[in-house]
Amino acid sequence: MVLELRDICKDYTRGKIVVPVLDHINLTVEEGEYIAIMGPSGSGKTTLMNLIGCLDQPTSGKRILKGEDLDGVSDNRLADIRNRQIGFVFQNADLLV
Repeated sequence: MVLELRDICKDYTRGKIVVPVLDHINLTVEEGEYIAIMGPSGSGKTTLMNLIGCLDQPTSGKRILKGEDLDGVSDNRLADIRNRQIGFVFQNADLLV
C-alpha cells in the first residue's frame, strides 16, 4: 500500500465556531492505482488533497505514506516528501503563466 488514511478528521475554527470539514475519512491507495476525488463544491476535496499532499495537518486520524506515519514529522521531512514522493495533476491550468 502506498497511502493510507485512517479515520481522518479536519476541523477549522472561525472565532468560537468549529466547522467540521472532513469527518472520519478512510482511504487506501495501492501501488499503481489511479484515483479521482470528486464531489460538489464545498465537500472537502481541496482540504483532503492538502492533507494528502502534506500541506496541512489533520485534526485527528492517521496518514501513512509508504509505511511512514506522517504524525509529528518535521517540516523539512514533509518538504522532502512533497518534493520526491507526491505529485498532483491539476484540473485547470491555473498555475501556468
